[in-house]
Amino acid sequence: MPVLGCIADDSTGATDLASHLVTGGMRTIQTIGVPEGQSKDYRDVDALVVALKSRTCPVDEAVESSLSALAWLRQQGCKRFYFKYCSTFDSTAEGNIGPVTEALMTALDTSFTIACPALPTNRRTVYLSYLFVDGVLLNESGMQDHPLTPMTDANLVRVLGAQTRQYVGLIDKFFISGGVAAVRRRIASLREDGIGLAICDTIEEADLRVLAAATADLPLVTAGSGLATGIAEAFARDHAPAKTAELPITVAGRAAIISGSCSRATRAQIEHARQHYVDVRVNALALASDYQNAIDQALVHADAQLTHGPLLIYASADPETVRDAQNRLGVAESGNLVERALADIAARLVHDHGVRRLLVAGGETSGAVVAKLGVQALRIGAPIDPGVPWTLTIGTDEPLAMALKSGNFGATDFMTKAWDLLE
Repeated sequence: MPVLGCIADDSTGATDLASHLVTGGMRTIQTIGVPEGQSKDYRDVDALVVALKSRTCPVDEAVESSLSALAWLRQQGCKRFYFKYCSTFDSTAEGNIGPVTEALMTALDTSFTIACPALPTNRRTVYLSYLFVDGVLLNESGMQDHPLTPMTDANLVRVLGAQTRQYVGLIDKFFISGGVAAVRRRIASLREDGIGLAICDTIEEADLRVLAAATADLPLVTAGSGLATGIAEAFARDHAPAKTAELPITVAGRAAIISGSCSRATRAQIEHARQHYVDVRVNALALASDYQNAIDQALVHADAQLTHGPLLIYASADPETVRDAQNRLGVAESGNLVERALADIAARLVHDHGVRRLLVAGGETSGAVVAKLGVQALRIGAPIDPGVPWTLTIGTDEPLAMALKSGNFGATDFMTKAWDLLE
């Protein structure tokens, strides 16, 4: 039975976490939403990751779905729990990281947990509670332009403190450099002072291993995906399941890339991929004008294009173009329109054009696509880049190979090299 139960606030974040668990040595399955009841598909694993779509929904919905996921994970036999959010701490002034964490703490009857978003392997680090992305402060990294969760403050004690009734403290680098015992002493001191949540400084991978060991007795941790590797490695030292990253079958068929992310990293990956593949851009304003015609036009030459290699279909755009569409259509309507269109396009590629291998970029886009395709769960395979593995679908009419990529993840050549690894 699984021992670790994880709740992720979006699909790509869930896949990122699951990939780190597999790399560390835990057999892992990711579910899409909260399943009903128990299933034999979920028994022969060490960790379960429930992918929600709770990052940007209203606070009450995020809390309700997270508690539902917790109840299901407990039903499967999980004893320890992990709330996963993005390494860029994506949230709004109201939540949802703080409120969800509070609700999970109450349900698990625990008065203390940590918040550790750092992912040094992808250059997300925290020092004295300030979050850095690629060596610059979070609010200078491009995340200040995020269309749904603009991050304008890099001080995570301040950010989290605004979202929760808990007092928020800091486990800084000084204690982490002192090792497991020093961190445990710091946690004890924070608890004595009435602190319920603590941001964790993290500069390098070794810091994550110290934190994983120092918090092993906590029933709940909250973090990005980085902390998972240390947790999984500690588990594997005792259990050592073999070949955790091997998918049971190889999927043949046509290939496509669907991208809705507007992050700098994804836009660079698209420009690289356009030099190799046929590409089609989907425009939010065109969708608003004539939705069905815009989709038909995106797919008008799909069969001919797919015979030559992966087809790239994207709605990704620079911040100015995104803002223009948002000003004309509204922020929510513009985003929902693009997500729905890309999900409809993905479904037609699979059902009408023989696509069996699909790479999807963007958390919201990935959530919409897997929902449209009826994916119930994913078996996690080997990573393409840190945090982005190939997966095999559970619940679809035929197995699909899927890679769900968080917008900011992956090297510039991600969209071209992924196919070689799948072979």
